[in-house]
Amino acid sequence: MVDKMCAAYGLPLVETGVGFKYICAEMLKGGVLLGAEESGGIGFPGHIPERDGIAAGLMLLELLATERVPVNKLLARLEKQFGPHRYGRIDTHYPLEKRASLMEFLQKNPPARLLRSPLAGMRTFDGVKFIAKDTSWLMLRGSGTEPILRIYAEAKSDANVQKLLRLGVALTRL
Repeated sequence: MVDKMCAAYGLPLVETGVGFKYICAEMLKGGVLLGAEESGGIGFPGHIPERDGIAAGLMLLELLATERVPVNKLLARLEKQFGPHRYGRIDTHYPLEKRASLMEFLQKNPPARLLRSPLAGMRTFDGVKFIAKDTSWLMLRGSGTEPILRIYAEAKSDANVQKLLRLGVALTRL
């Protein structure tokens, strides 16, 4: 949804590798509205270049006080404007010694479609992320510290997220 929001408001979006250290590097360059990661960390410019849960909580409280509506209504407004977006992630055991060859194989053999939508792009700066024309996506990346492969997906419904996650697991078995 962030991609669509930035496009609608004419704002640049910079996607980095997973981890706030990469987001911090972008924040230090200046001109950043906010930095966020999938695990819920949010950082704000003019403050420390790091995620800050207390500042994020205070920003949310200010938003709620200003808008005078509950969070679920704010989310419903966003979905009405930008469409539904659902997200899921699973972690699966995967041997460290096989990870590089899996990533190389996936880069050379991407799926032609995600769900029923043709593949529109692929990003490879942190694992492999497949992006479909309908904006759904599937990403596989290894943990930096454990023999774990993380599989992420976003789609318009929970059911489609589950289908993408199953596809991700199937891709690890090719």
